[in-house]
Amino acid sequence: MHSYAIGDIHGHLDQLRRLHDWIAADMAQNGAAPIVHIGDLVDRGPDSNAVIEYLRAGTAAGQDWVVLKGNHDRLFTGFLRDQHYHDPGLRSDLSYLHPKIGGAATLASYGVKNSADRPVAPVHAEAVAAVPQSHRDFLESRPISFARGEAFFAHAGIRPGVPLSAQVEDDLIWIRREFLDDPRDHGPLIIHGHTAIDTPTHYGNRVNIDSSAAYGGPLSGIVIDGRDVFHLTAAGRVRLSPPAE
Repeated sequence: MHSYAIGDIHGHLDQLRRLHDWIAADMAQNGAAPIVHIGDLVDRGPDSNAVIEYLRAGTAAGQDWVVLKGNHDRLFTGFLRDQHYHDPGLRSDLSYLHPKIGGAATLASYGVKNSADRPVAPVHAEAVAAVPQSHRDFLESRPISFARGEAFFAHAGIRPGVPLSAQVEDDLIWIRREFLDDPRDHGPLIIHGHTAIDTPTHYGNRVNIDSSAAYGGPLSGIVIDGRDVFHLTAAGRVRLSPPAE
């Protein structure tokens, strides 16, 4: 049993389409399987609107795609619900329109101009008018985890020591150090993004596939076959090995 996973997209439709092409080529040789998108569809990149529509339309048409919720996806929908929304996972000195978050790029993809440089009330009103309800419904309804075979997929990771069935959304989309620094076996291999690194990396108990598309890096995809993991490239699969014990 194999599965595919794609890292944090952050509004990069061209890279997402390219990865889907590489996955299609791999499927032609190895058989069809679900594609898990690890979350963070939006913010920072140029085409968040188009990314949401591409994934929404594909899933509606019956593509075997799993699209998980990331923290940036929740930040976006939270802002649309309430201009004063502050996510419990976000630092108190930040907001959705702060440059560090990248919400202005998402709103620009819907035609809302200069949103980080204007009063929030008119920006919010324009955003609510511009974002289709179908996009809001799609993001709001995203699952927060997915399990298949020997892999468990979540945007940020899991709370170590807590049964997978008892994990909560705040941890699955926001956790960092408590998860990243824990060397214990979690049962399934945890496939996650959220913490930007240079290239997909296998740590033994987890695989991080956020290769910094939000910051000019490439969007990455992997194949999980049992507990074997391969990085997908234009030339095919490249094995990702855990560190030597």
